[in-house]
Amino acid sequence: MGTLKLSGVAVGTLENIDLEVAPGEIVCLSGPSGGGKSRLLRAIADLDPHGGQVTLDDINQSALPAHLWRGKVMMVPAESAWWHDTVGEHFPQSVGNTLAQIGLDPGASTWPVTRLSSGEKQRLALVRALSYEPSALLLDEPTANLDRDSTAKVEAWLCERIRADKLPTIWVAHHEDQIARVANRHVHITGAGIEALEVAG
Repeated sequence: MGTLKLSGVAVGTLENIDLEVAPGEIVCLSGPSGGGKSRLLRAIADLDPHGGQVTLDDINQSALPAHLWRGKVMMVPAESAWWHDTVGEHFPQSVGNTLAQIGLDPGASTWPVTRLSSGEKQRLALVRALSYEPSALLLDEPTANLDRDSTAKVEAWLCERIRADKLPTIWVAHHEDQIARVANRHVHITGAGIEALEVAG
């Protein structure tokens, strides 16, 4: 897996964002509400128009059709979309063993989507994203709807997968304690730009 690189990216109120994320590295992104965190992830995933360049392993975002880019640079939004009636129809392969690792019933793939809670949807969306074997991850508050126990399981599973699969990852997070647990680096949106902050601990 290669390095995810942002050069002069501009979207919304953000301007000239430069950032490099190495294979297997987790960069936590924080900032004020409405400051542009989700917009930045959407620009990196080629979901919103933007200025500047985004590359992955020297492949320019503009050189690939959008759907192919999004297969490589996979964004998991805070609210996931579900378009089939049952959970399992959304997955390219069986994921029962993985579900148990993050505190879900291994049989959840047979459930109707209407049965899922917001926390179950959030965890399943993460499993779904990784089941497509992306080359980079963009995570928008991936544990926002989870209790402490589920959060701990998801953090452990995500960190293991990110490092094992060498996925450059940008993880939007608000809580300093989570950032301290998962981040290799921490960047914070300030005005139109970003600044590096110390990772506690």
